[in-house]
Amino acid sequence: MLYGAFMALVLLVEDDHAVRTAMTGALRDAGHVVQPVGTALDALRTVTDDHVDLVVLDLGLPDLDGFEALRLLRGVSDVPVIIATARTDEPTIVRLLNAGADDYVTKPFSSEHLSARVGAVLRRARSVPPEADQPIRVGPLVVDGERREARLGDELLTLTRREFDLLAYLAARSGKVVSKSELCREVWRQPNLHLDQTIDVHLSWLRRKLGETAADPRFLHTVRGVGVKLIDPCGTSSSA
Repeated sequence: MLYGAFMALVLLVEDDHAVRTAMTGALRDAGHVVQPVGTALDALRTVTDDHVDLVVLDLGLPDLDGFEALRLLRGVSDVPVIIATARTDEPTIVRLLNAGADDYVTKPFSSEHLSARVGAVLRRARSVPPEADQPIRVGPLVVDGERREARLGDELLTLTRREFDLLAYLAARSGKVVSKSELCREVWRQPNLHLDQTIDVHLSWLRRKLGETAADPRFLHTVRGVGVKLIDPCGTSSSA
């Protein structure tokens, strides 16, 4: 599948040869370039050496537990990851999303279902959010959606793709309370899944990088029972 002049390189991590062959064929039929591997370590080497656009990661790998493989992937890359799993219970799905997965597909799935999920995650990953028109300044915090950079004073913040999307969404609505259901729908694109814990985890990570805590907030303020709002600790906010 082409995105403008862009052709996605999909890393497929699946140890079952027959399943890997079938999934590779389906993704190639959809227009993607596919690199199939059978172990987590091969996946880590590929992500480190090549510019991978998306990873489809099976949890049942022979060398590493799937959660550990996801954690290691997240340690070296912010590439979008879709988990292929036979597990459907909500605690497992929440744990996967908390660990950095962007989406999941439940086995067994059709080739059309897999291709649709891959296409949707790639579109989200490469889309420019509405807030990217011009940098947004919230006191000493500047969020540049076009460059996908955030600065706190002179410091360039090191943010994951999801952390940046969350910060940009809140900054564009500075001073307004945003509900978790809205964040779930607009940032995570998961309208049918309860992600309160996932959102709380990402807010906690953002607070740490903004130099604050939930007990002593500066930018991110929780409104109990309603949502969260990002405010200017100096009292004013505007476009840069």
